[in-house]
Amino acid sequence: MTLGERVWPDIDGRPTLLVPVGSTEQHGPHLPMDTDARVAAAVAARAAGTGALLVAPPVAYGASGEHEGFPGTVSIGHEALRLLLVELGRSAARWAGRLVFVNGHGGNVPTLVDAVRLLRYEGRDAAWHACAPGGDAHAGRTETSLLLALDPGVVGPDRVPGNTAPLGELLPAMREGGVTAVSPNGVLGDPAGASAEEGERLLASMTDALLATITRWTPDASGHLH
Repeated sequence: MTLGERVWPDIDGRPTLLVPVGSTEQHGPHLPMDTDARVAAAVAARAAGTGALLVAPPVAYGASGEHEGFPGTVSIGHEALRLLLVELGRSAARWAGRLVFVNGHGGNVPTLVDAVRLLRYEGRDAAWHACAPGGDAHAGRTETSLLLALDPGVVGPDRVPGNTAPLGELLPAMREGGVTAVSPNGVLGDPAGASAEEGERLLASMTDALLATITRWTPDASGHLH
């Protein structure tokens, strides 16, 4: 069961709490706005199913300013996200032994670093972990495969390629004008060839990586679990 399904007497022994962190942002013309939150929540849930871990309801809004040129994107920005994560961590640490933010959106990383560093400075055993499946950058084959594995009914048929240039080449223009400056359809990659089978392999790999980092529990100076 997730934290939201528990009753308070069930919570004992100072468990490790996994908090999925995602975003509500455009994912091209074929993937849902909550793709990142779905992936982070799925990885956390699969990891919790194998051990004594507890999964919190996901944080469904993140820092997604680069996608605000597309209708539907809702970004709360770095300042609000940092405050949310810090206060969440301070409260949960009253009863949770350890706290792991399981992140599904790359734009959240600078804020996660700031929030977790503060929580650790205050004496709370917090860390963050990145769901990093590799592959193309945004709404391409990788994320399309993940959603086909999780819920194929939410994947639309309009799976057309976007800008397939390496992300490093696109970043200067994206910093100036957001994703719309480099990809009119919001896709950074090509969904062609995506499959549920590939998505399952990626989910299994990310779940194994999360469990391995929790077992080692060696957060670096930024609080990142490796």
